[in-house]
Amino acid sequence: MPVPALATSFGIGTDAEANKEFLKLNPVGFVPVLVDGDVVLADSFAILMYLEEKFPQHSLLPKELHGRGINYQAANIVCSSIQPYQNISILKFMKEKLGPDADFAWARDQIRRGFAALEKLLKDYSGKYATGDEVFLADLFLAPQIDGAIRRFKVDMDEFPLLARIFEAYLELPAFRDAMPERQPDAPAEHRD
Repeated sequence: MPVPALATSFGIGTDAEANKEFLKLNPVGFVPVLVDGDVVLADSFAILMYLEEKFPQHSLLPKELHGRGINYQAANIVCSSIQPYQNISILKFMKEKLGPDADFAWARDQIRRGFAALEKLLKDYSGKYATGDEVFLADLFLAPQIDGAIRRFKVDMDEFPLLARIFEAYLELPAFRDAMPERQPDAPAEHRD
């Protein structure tokens, strides 16, 4: 989607002053946040739906209703049933309550459960990408989730051949490669390509 973007780093979690500024944009303190003139939106799903409405000529959704529904369902599996369990505050709580290795083990279990559901959901709809041969909304949620599962949580993607195949297709797209965390200007040096 050729939409002009300006990224600003607030050093989340590292600088108290930057965190204060960020909390003015999103009182919950989570990323991402979109600032578009007077519009300030937090949450990936809200931001993507806003962009869908603002730039309808570059739709994130297929034309047919059923395809739209499958995209909503896949996106919601990621943003409601997988990703929240990987937030730093949740992982810290799990580590404190259950021990030093419990956090990542628990997160991996949640990822596997979500990925198993996604494999079942997408098996009848996938093409080159999650819901066909074009990139749609579901792909925008799946690409970073699969990347994080592999890099951060060491999930064995052999268990999820459909998602592994789709992820390889994402890596062929410059926009997806450029959006990876290690390619961001504020990525710690040890995480950069």
